[in-house]
Amino acid sequence: MANPKNPTPGPGQIFGFQIFRPILAGATLRERLVACLGALIGIALTGLICGWFFGDGPHIPLIVAPMGASAVLLFAVPASPLAQPWSIIGGNTISAFMGVVAARFVPDPIMAIGVGVSLAIAAMSLTRSLHPPGGAAALTALIGGHAVTSAGFWFPLFPVCINSLILVALGIGFHKISGRNYPHVAVKPPVNTHGTADIPPDLRVGFRAEDVDAALTAMNETLDIDRSDLDRLLRQVELQALVHTHRELLCEDVMSRDVITIAENGTIEEATALLLDHNIRTLPVVDRAGRILGTVGLRELANKSAARVADVVVEAKTAAKDDPAVGLVQSLTDGRTHAIIIVSADRKILGVITQTDLLATLARQSTLRAFEGKSQTAAA
Repeated sequence: MANPKNPTPGPGQIFGFQIFRPILAGATLRERLVACLGALIGIALTGLICGWFFGDGPHIPLIVAPMGASAVLLFAVPASPLAQPWSIIGGNTISAFMGVVAARFVPDPIMAIGVGVSLAIAAMSLTRSLHPPGGAAALTALIGGHAVTSAGFWFPLFPVCINSLILVALGIGFHKISGRNYPHVAVKPPVNTHGTADIPPDLRVGFRAEDVDAALTAMNETLDIDRSDLDRLLRQVELQALVHTHRELLCEDVMSRDVITIAENGTIEEATALLLDHNIRTLPVVDRAGRILGTVGLRELANKSAARVADVVVEAKTAAKDDPAVGLVQSLTDGRTHAIIIVSADRKILGVITQTDLLATLARQSTLRAFEGKSQTAAA
């Protein structure tokens, strides 16, 4: 039930009742509704397309039951390594093939179903196509009835492989339309942008990749998440904890307000002079209304073929004045970003926060906290 002191329904509550409690991290009611719609479209169209091309006579089924389980992964947890295109297509097809092999060479039916699923797991593991519905595809090849068993080695190709290909193609289209990233591409770990052997600045303090590996070994469990996604999640947790600790420090408290800018029709020479004269590394570019268009630095201005800053402007990293200032740490330590432009809702420049601004403020806060701690200890 909802808290009577807070009548506003929380996430997953309707009329005060908790009807949706996420099992997976990040799941929301909206995401599940999108998944239901995707599965409806994906499975229905897969059956329709197969029926259209191959007819509906009394032969091999046009769509096999494991596709329903594949749809759960494809539409409900599209970021899972088990739901990627190769996992679905390769896992189902290879597993069905293993099921046919077991049916052909293991005479005892009971033993054959065990061997089929076992071979499917082994084959999917070796081909990096692990997909839970693959186990069901192997069983279908063994116990799917006369039409399936008589098809022999054609069964993994049709309907299993064809079903999987169509379902994945529909899934890619659906996720693109609904604004999801699929296939899921794990973010690459940060690299040193200066071409030296040092590890990136944001990886020098805190946990390292080997710490994550050691923790996974100690847990002795297999998690349904890509290794690099897990690393990124933990670093985001670190950042959120830091933001929580310094939540009272906002961007407007740290930003420089007298911002040097250049118009979009400014020349390369004018921009270079502004950077050198004011000893800054990032120069915001604005339109006639004073709205941010992007930024330029000495690297961009070194382009010999450009005449105007509009020719070399790059996308600016921005934040709002009431955003937590500590939340900018990750961007300002990526080895490429030297300043964050603070903008209003209409994209007009309010200020700028550089690496120096944030570092000086955090150092000052740390000194004050240490002094307060010593004062309280002395008073006690």
